[in-house]
Amino acid sequence: MYFDFSVLGGYRTSMSFTTQPVEGVDVPKVVIDPSPSYGVSFGGRLNDLDVVEFRWSRMKTTMRTEQNFLTTFQQDATVDQYHFDFTHEYVLDNWPEKIRPFIMGSVGATHVSGSVSRSFTRFSFGLGAGVKVFATRHVGFRVQGEWLPILVSPEVGFICGGGCIVRIRSQLSNQGEFAAGPLFRF
Repeated sequence: MYFDFSVLGGYRTSMSFTTQPVEGVDVPKVVIDPSPSYGVSFGGRLNDLDVVEFRWSRMKTTMRTEQNFLTTFQQDATVDQYHFDFTHEYVLDNWPEKIRPFIMGSVGATHVSGSVSRSFTRFSFGLGAGVKVFATRHVGFRVQGEWLPILVSPEVGFICGGGCIVRIRSQLSNQGEFAAGPLFRF
């Protein structure tokens, strides 16, 4: 069994979500600004084409609230993401075997902490693709893009009468990340 280790640097897009409504007040929107990101991933190869990895990535940014297009509050924020990645690489006909496109799915948690306000952790997942280029069997380079939605405000409700109905409602906040870095296989 081989293990893969990557150091990744990249860029994350902004994301926004609305807060809980307060009676008589316009619902403010929280915006997390785009910013560079960095992180590491480590995992094992199930076979030559399938990898399961744990990935941590961090983004230091600014978080602000907006109400009627006016910024009402701004603070420094850190977004940490902890994901398990499930990657499948492809060996394509008429391509060098050292160049491997891949698809990935990930699942985990995203933790957002502000310098002034309290922090929160929410369920997140991802879908992405990229390419790995191996210079040797043990050293390569990885480039990837991923869509990373976060389940911001999950809400579960029960209505019971002659029977019970479960109502599940949530808000997804979308974010994207483009990352690249060296890859080591040992």
